[in-house]
Amino acid sequence: MIILKLGGSIITRKDKTKPTLNPVNLERIAQEISVAKIKKMVIIHGAGSFGHPHAQKYQIGSPIKNEKELARMKRGFALTQNSVKNLNHFLCHYLLKWGIPAIAVPPSSFITSKNKRIERANLEIVEKYLEMGLVPVLHGDVVLDEDEDLKMAVISGDQLVTYLAEKLHPDRIILGSDVDGIYNRDPNRHQEAELLLVVKSLEDLEFLEGARTVDVTGGMAGKLGELLKLASKGTPSEIINAGKKGILLSALKGEKVKGTLITK
Repeated sequence: MIILKLGGSIITRKDKTKPTLNPVNLERIAQEISVAKIKKMVIIHGAGSFGHPHAQKYQIGSPIKNEKELARMKRGFALTQNSVKNLNHFLCHYLLKWGIPAIAVPPSSFITSKNKRIERANLEIVEKYLEMGLVPVLHGDVVLDEDEDLKMAVISGDQLVTYLAEKLHPDRIILGSDVDGIYNRDPNRHQEAELLLVVKSLEDLEFLEGARTVDVTGGMAGKLGELLKLASKGTPSEIINAGKKGILLSALKGEKVKGTLITK
C-alpha cells in the first residue's frame, strides 16, 4: 500500500488570495497515477489556496477569549471546511476522469484533535474502502479540538500522513512537492544550495530559512518534523517534484527518481 501526499502548492496556486486550481498539474498527476496502476493507495492532499487564506484570516487554532471571538471563529471554521471540501471534490473529479475510484473522506467528519494533534480518528471506513479497492482521498482540514481554549484546529496533510502511516503501515510514502526535495540551504537565496539525497534530522540542514517558511500548517520545518517522526519508527518517506512530468509516475512504479529520502 502506498500513501501519496500531494502538496497544496502542486494542485493549487498557493500564492493566490482566492481559491485557484492548477488544472494542468491536476490533469497530468491524475493521468500518471492512473498509468501507475497502484492496487492499494491512500491519497492525501494539502489545502493550498483553498484553505490557507481562510485559516489565516480567522486564526483557526488560536485561543478563543470570548463569545464574540468564538462566533467569528465558527464562521472561519465553516468557510475553511467548505473550501477545502471543494478542492477535494475537484481532485476526485480529475482522478475519476482517469479511471481511479476516488472516494472523498473529509477528516473533519471522523477526526478530533487535542492541542492541535490528532487525538481520535475512526479509520474503519478508510480500511473498508481500501479492502474494496477504492482510493480514499483525504486532505488538510479543520477539526474540533478537545482543548477548551481552542475548540478547533487545523490538521495538516503532513500530520495526516504521519497518523495514517502509524495506523495503516504502508509499504511506501511518497510526497509530491513543487521542488526536487530538501536542500541544505534555501535554493532561492543561495546558488550553492545542494539537494540533500538523504535527511536523517533537522541538523542536516545548514540553513533553516527555507524550512521556516511560515504557513498555518508549520511550513517545511513542520513537514520535516512529521516525516522524521515516521522515520524514527522505521517508516521512511521520499519527497519528489510532482510538478515535473513523469517524476510521480516513475516514483509510483518504484523507480529511482531525483528527490530526498527521509530516513533514520
